[in-house]
Amino acid sequence: MAYNLGVEPIPLAEPSHSGRTSTSHAVRDVLETLILTALIFLVVRSITQNFKVEGRSMEPTLQNGQYLLINKAVYWRIDNRVLARISPNAEASSGQRGSGFTYIFGPPKRGDIIVFRYPLDPSRDFIKRVIGAPGDVVEIRNGTVYVNGQPLVESYTADRPVYSRAPEQVPPGHYYVLGDNRNNSSDSHNWGLVPEENIIGKAWFSYLPLDSVGPVPDARPTVSGTR
Repeated sequence: MAYNLGVEPIPLAEPSHSGRTSTSHAVRDVLETLILTALIFLVVRSITQNFKVEGRSMEPTLQNGQYLLINKAVYWRIDNRVLARISPNAEASSGQRGSGFTYIFGPPKRGDIIVFRYPLDPSRDFIKRVIGAPGDVVEIRNGTVYVNGQPLVESYTADRPVYSRAPEQVPPGHYYVLGDNRNNSSDSHNWGLVPEENIIGKAWFSYLPLDSVGPVPDARPTVSGTR
């Protein structure tokens, strides 16, 4: 005689995939975060760069040890040869005489404080002020800088230059730069011009030391007798 004890069979539990699913979601989230972080980093690096002022060549405007953010986007440019390949019939207009580049927002201007790769040693970055653009004739005599025969009034300099330089025309694709501390600066007056492809960006914002926090002063030279 068979007896039914009233015990129902217990179904076997199916394998759970929840643990595996949560792990894959976590891995995907981490990868997405890493990719997003890398993209943000690349975008930021293409727009700005940190720079530490070393030396006294830009005094009194900038001090030794001052930390700056450099605006790289302001001088974004496209090589005209690349532009010609994209659109052979397009006329590249760089807004600059003899430039090999088309500047999206405009080329460096007189008075801009720029950071660039030192032409004699591109592994080093220098910071100076633009005095002459392509086509300008720069001369230094009797303690005054002349551009195109006109004396510049420069309120930002530490002192008047004690040296003289004969008139020199800035060739296409180059810039004439000087430090604000004229007699304590290694610049165009002793090693020559800066090729435009060496220019990294424009000094934009000071963030250290704390008493210097703020935009970098945007002083401009004026021609004597004008305002």
